[in-house]
Amino acid sequence: MTRIVGHVSALNRFPVKSMAGERLTTAELDWQGIEGDRQYAFVRAANGTRFPWLTAREVPAMVLHHARFEDPARPKTSAILVETPDGAVTSLHDPLLKAHLEAAAGEPASLIQVARGCYDSMPVSIQTSAGHAALEAAHGCALAIDRFRINVIVESDLPATEWQGRQLAFGKDEDGAVMQCADPIQRCVIVTIDPVTGAKEPRVLRTVARDFGACYGIYAGPARPGLIRVGDVVRVVD
Repeated sequence: MTRIVGHVSALNRFPVKSMAGERLTTAELDWQGIEGDRQYAFVRAANGTRFPWLTAREVPAMVLHHARFEDPARPKTSAILVETPDGAVTSLHDPLLKAHLEAAAGEPASLIQVARGCYDSMPVSIQTSAGHAALEAAHGCALAIDRFRINVIVESDLPATEWQGRQLAFGKDEDGAVMQCADPIQRCVIVTIDPVTGAKEPRVLRTVARDFGACYGIYAGPARPGLIRVGDVVRVVD
């Protein structure tokens, strides 16, 4: 049995780790996650740890760089364009872009492509309108949901944590994706960075830590590949 718990209100894909991404009307969920999500990342060349990524932790202005696939329907082969904060559009492989990020980070970096995605933990993040509204109420003002870099936003009266350990089915039975929900997402300093200005607001992370156990949204992985569309009904599989 299934029961309806909401509908998909927005879909986001992030071609380059830590850069702003692109809105989708349809996302293809494969076994590695959403096609094209976090496919590229900059790596700190001298960092040999388990977390070598060059991210907005080191260069907050990365969130002001908007990455998109030149051919969004073919993310496996498409070139990537990056709109910089000054409005210029360049190739992700432009040496000047890499040099700019290296200068801001104060260390050398390399660009890598990983077809399965450069994820910190699990491949898909989900949040609900109710979950975000609860954070805004606790924080005392509106917060742009984009700062949390969520893949699938669901219009629902339920917090996403209600679905921990359960499966969500999206849209039509014949081609809709099914996801297995896992753990709440532990949040870090990146959520303090305003996605429009790049300014830091440490109080955001303090609110998440104080009122939500440092978590916002929930991780999920593919249980059945398929499509997710904006407007899709979302059902819990009982």
